[in-house]
Amino acid sequence: MDGNNTILTNVDEYIGTITLNRPNEMNAVNLEMLNEIAYQIQDWDYNDEIRCIIIKGSDEVFAAGIDMKDLSCEVNQQSLALKAWQDEFNKIVHCSKPIIVAVSGYALGLGCDLALAGDIILAAESAQFGYPELSIGTIPSFGGCSRLIHRIGKAKTMDIVLTGKAISAEEATYCGLISRVVPLQDLNTEAVRIANRIASLPYQAVLQAKETLRQVENMNLQNGLELELKSCRLSMNTPEFANILNNFK
Repeated sequence: MDGNNTILTNVDEYIGTITLNRPNEMNAVNLEMLNEIAYQIQDWDYNDEIRCIIIKGSDEVFAAGIDMKDLSCEVNQQSLALKAWQDEFNKIVHCSKPIIVAVSGYALGLGCDLALAGDIILAAESAQFGYPELSIGTIPSFGGCSRLIHRIGKAKTMDIVLTGKAISAEEATYCGLISRVVPLQDLNTEAVRIANRIASLPYQAVLQAKETLRQVENMNLQNGLELELKSCRLSMNTPEFANILNNFK
């Protein structure tokens, strides 16, 4: 496993795994960590050998929010560039490869933003999701308002953001924030199993499916159906589809 300053990375055949690695800070996210995650994901995005990406924390915590020491230093120096943080999140969100996020323990603030930047979120029973930003006098700024409201709707987003109350993995499943709850002892194994399943499928079709799903999320039904049909036609013009079709002749 390769190490950067704030993350560990590993490649096993077609699967790239990023492990958040700031244990003394409960994996609190600073700009260095966000830069390293975004850089690694972009690097794998350009590598056709990598078919799926996993992001995970430790068994105790996924990411407990923004690093307040780092934030305080930037504010005191009047150097806080919120756009730079948002740009790094956008690099993760716009990755063409499917991203599986495995969450155990706290995923708060930027930790929850990081989970929402993925495509499939698996959570152990111990996982807790929330946005405590109002308690320090600011608001969620990297997906906690916009991506969350798209994911779970206005009523539940208002409840989570305005109260700052963390919700359990069970409640997060119920409201559609995450994909499913997995026993802690099976969390990493299940993430790898799903990643291998995705990696085994026709590569171009997987990329086309993710991009189509990403775009139709923000479309009305009619426009979404039209894009879906266009994307289906594109997938049927790939060598992968032609080779599979030949097996049925």
